[in-house]
Amino acid sequence: MVSALKNIKNSADILNEKIIEKSSPIVVGIDPILTSIPSVYKEKYLNYDNPFEGVARTYVDFAFDLIDAVSDIVPAVKPQIAFFEKYGHWGFWAFQEIVEYAHSKNLVVIEDAKRNDIGNTSKAYADGHLGKVDLLDGSVIESVGADWLTITPFLGRDSLKPFINCCKSEKKGLFILVKTSNEGGSDYQDLITKEGKSVYEIIAEHIKIEEEGLIGTSGYSPLGVVVGATHPLQAKEIRKLLPHSIFLVPGYGAQGGDTKNIASYFNKDGLGAIINSSRAIMNSWKESHTDQSCTQTDFKNSVRNATLLMRDDIIDALRQ
Repeated sequence: MVSALKNIKNSADILNEKIIEKSSPIVVGIDPILTSIPSVYKEKYLNYDNPFEGVARTYVDFAFDLIDAVSDIVPAVKPQIAFFEKYGHWGFWAFQEIVEYAHSKNLVVIEDAKRNDIGNTSKAYADGHLGKVDLLDGSVIESVGADWLTITPFLGRDSLKPFINCCKSEKKGLFILVKTSNEGGSDYQDLITKEGKSVYEIIAEHIKIEEEGLIGTSGYSPLGVVVGATHPLQAKEIRKLLPHSIFLVPGYGAQGGDTKNIASYFNKDGLGAIINSSRAIMNSWKESHTDQSCTQTDFKNSVRNATLLMRDDIIDALRQ
């Protein structure tokens, strides 16, 4: 049985407090690509000497407006680092600017990076994205500063240890890939092991062991899992194995997930899941505006309305 440390407030408690405060179990993904961004954001940076800097500054303006539009509606945002890293150090600068701005708006930041490795490399990822890094004078300082990080478990339980240690020491959280929303995820995750269980079930069982002693005041652990909105039946199975884990649920909207079976992802207390939408919200401006006609105000209004619609859709589904 998992022991609950009722006097310890962890990252799951912080996230749940914000979900309850805003009655909003949703997260908006920030996955910027230039075709998702209205021209009004790009025009002033077209002639930068360094084109990567121009893209990075466009991303920052775009993301800041998106955050402003939804910060009173959602408890968290989820920037995907791949869209920034491809622009080198300028892209990483933009990513960190967005993390800091989201924090200034009192939002939880879920960094979608799907990191992991083994040994010291795994620890370097954990320290860099969740913990603290060493400086020349012997001091340590926070680097990326995300609150939660998506990671892959496929290098084994020992590869998770440095990340779990950060959860303990820094009050950070993990979303571990278990049953992903993409079609090809079943190629490996559904394979049956010699124990007669699927790979995703084995991973869930290992997470249950690792969360021993980590349960916080709200009844949840900082070891969350990624379970796609396209797999409601498997979500029920995983929920039975992991009653104390928060599910990060991608695949709503653009990837075909809907609210029909959304209750499968939640516990009876109405907590236990946070539903993500990225493309459907970022591209919502295209439904009523052309690229040239869309102003920054138009963009913000479209994002806000799409987020409100998503929140209300999910809340209504849970009530039913």
